[in-house]
Amino acid sequence: MTESWVNSAERIGSDLHLELSGPGSRRAALTGALREAVRSGRLAPGTRLPPYRSLAADLGVARNTVADAYAELVAEGWLTARQGSGTRVAMGLPSTASGPWRKAGPSRQNPRTPVRAPLRARGPRHDLRQGTPDASAFPRAAWTASYRRALQAAPSEAFGPGDPAGRLELRQALTEYLARARGVRTEPDRIVICSGFAHALRLLFGRGTKDGPAAGGVLRGPLGVEAYGLGFHRDLLAAAGTRTVPLPLDEDGARVEGLGRERAVLLTPAHQFPTGGPLHPERRAAVIDWARARGAVVLEDDYDGEFRYDRRPVGALQGLDPERVIHIGSVSKSLSPALRLGWMVLPQHCVQPVLAAKGEREAWASVLDQLALADFVACGSYDRHVRRMRQSYRRRRDRLVAALAEQAPHIEVTGIAAGLHAVLRLPPGTERSTVKAARWQGVALDGLAAFRHPQSPTSVGDGLVVGYATPAEHAYGAALEALCEVLPPV
Repeated sequence: MTESWVNSAERIGSDLHLELSGPGSRRAALTGALREAVRSGRLAPGTRLPPYRSLAADLGVARNTVADAYAELVAEGWLTARQGSGTRVAMGLPSTASGPWRKAGPSRQNPRTPVRAPLRARGPRHDLRQGTPDASAFPRAAWTASYRRALQAAPSEAFGPGDPAGRLELRQALTEYLARARGVRTEPDRIVICSGFAHALRLLFGRGTKDGPAAGGVLRGPLGVEAYGLGFHRDLLAAAGTRTVPLPLDEDGARVEGLGRERAVLLTPAHQFPTGGPLHPERRAAVIDWARARGAVVLEDDYDGEFRYDRRPVGALQGLDPERVIHIGSVSKSLSPALRLGWMVLPQHCVQPVLAAKGEREAWASVLDQLALADFVACGSYDRHVRRMRQSYRRRRDRLVAALAEQAPHIEVTGIAAGLHAVLRLPPGTERSTVKAARWQGVALDGLAAFRHPQSPTSVGDGLVVGYATPAEHAYGAALEALCEVLPPV
C-alpha cells in the first residue's frame, strides 16, 4: 500500500505532506509516516499538527485511526497533547535520530528562541565600503504603522494588477515632497515609479541580453558620463549597447564644456560620486543650455541629495528646466536598499515611451510598499527619519575627521559636506598598496581607481573612498583605528 496525501487543514491553515506506505494497517502506516517526518526534521519541535478530524477527512480514513495514531505517538514521547494547545511535536527531540527514539534530557535551547540561520562565510572585520546606509537604523515602528494604515485604507483595486506608472498615492506624495525638499517642478502624471536607479537606466536605455545589446530603450547614446562613477552602471549601459563618453572632473564637478554631439549626459550634480562636491552653478546653467541647443536630455542622479551637513541643500538640477532633465531618486540611501523603490521625474515627451518600456503591469515595485511609502512620506515620518539620520551620519563623519586629524594629520579628507562617504587623498603611487594592506587587516574599503572610467584620459589622483554609515556603533571606534593603521606614513 503506497499513497501520498496533502492535508489542507482548514482550521489551522497548515499543509502536511505524508506518504503512507508499507504493509499493515492504515493506522500503522500513518504512525510510521508521522514518526519518520519528526525523525527527519520535516516536522520541527513545537510544530502544531492538524486536528485529527481534519487530517482524517483529508486522508480519507476514520477519525479513530488518526486519534489512535496521535495517542500512540504521545505515549511514545514523539508528540504532546494539551487542552487548548492541540497536538504538537515534542520539544527536545533529536531530529536525525536513527532507530527507536529514546527520551532525551532537557533541551539546552529555549523553545522560544528562534532558530538561527547557518552562519555565512566570515566577512571583513571592519566594513568601510561606500554606498550602504546604517541598516540598524531602519525605522521599523514608523514603517510598520504606515504599512498598517496603508493596508487598511487601500481600495480593493490596489490588490489587482498594478499601474506601470506606480500608485497615484505615492506619486502625489512625491510631487509634494520633491517640490518642498529638492526644488523639483512636476506633477503626479510625470512621475514613474521604478525599483531603483539601475532599473531606471534599464527602462531608459533598454536591457542587454546574452545574445547582444538591447534593441529597445527610450534614449540613445552616445551618453556623456562623469569620469568617475559606479562601474556597475557603466556595465549596464554597455550591455544595452550605449557608448559612454567620460567627462573630466575637477573641484567644481564635471567639466560639461566638453560635451559635444552626445544625445544625453548623466550627472550627480548634488554630490559628485565618488569625489564629492556639487556641480558649480555656472556649469549647471551651461549643461541646461547645451541640452536645449542640442535637443538633448540631462539625467540627474540625485545622489546624496538629502544628506548635506555644512551648508544649505543644493536644489535639484531639474528645477532649471523640467523638459530637459530626467530626475532620478530612490530610498536606497535614505531608508533601505531592501525596499527597492525609486522614481523618475520625466519630461512630458518621455512619459509614454517609459511606460511602454515598462509594460502594461507593474512588475517590479511592490504596490503595497508603494502605498506604505506614500503614507510614510505624507505623515511626516520620512522627513523625521531623514533629519535623524542626517544628524547621525554627521556625527560619524566628524568622528572620522577627528580620528584622521589625530592619527594621520598628513592625510587630506575631501568630499565631506554631504553623503555617506569621504575621500582620503593619498600620496602618489600609494593607493594600490594601501587597499591591499587594508584587505589584509580585515578593513573593507575602495580605492578611487575602482571608479574611474576605462577611457578617461585624466586621473584625480590616488585616494580611498571610505564609507562611514555601515559599521555598527559599538564597533565604529575600532574600525577608525584599523583604518588609520593601514594609511601610508608621511
